[in-house]
Amino acid sequence: MGSVNWGKYGVVIGAVLASAGCSTSRAPVPLRTIQIQQAWQLQSGDSVGEYRIAAGLGDVSLELNGGTVYAPFSGQVQPTDHQCVLFSSPEVPAYLFRLCGLKQPRLGEVRQGDAIGAGAYLHFATLRRQPEGTWTFVEPSRSILERLLQPP
Repeated sequence: MGSVNWGKYGVVIGAVLASAGCSTSRAPVPLRTIQIQQAWQLQSGDSVGEYRIAAGLGDVSLELNGGTVYAPFSGQVQPTDHQCVLFSSPEVPAYLFRLCGLKQPRLGEVRQGDAIGAGAYLHFATLRRQPEGTWTFVEPSRSILERLLQPP
């Protein structure tokens, strides 16, 4: 894996194809790329030595112990290049939710309460769209986290 220079222009979260082991009859999920306003030296997805950083500033990490994460609203789940997914919803258009650590997440359109995925840990970040089109980390809402973790 090559080194990525995040530079002073912010972090670019690019989308990649879903894992080859995940087959579905649904149409491919569109890829999602966003630019994050903050530019920290160490970011989620970077490597230190041979170890990948799973979470960083702006993330809240929860011990799921195999628990399930649910869609807090109806919306779209798209993959990113950091083994994460982005959740977006027209119900909260100025926000994106980044979910990392889920095993075989459900991609594409989801309804409120649908299972998105499960895992040992969830690294969660809330991003707010800025007027110039970049995204910035904001403090996660306890009520959104509760909606993500409670079955319908």
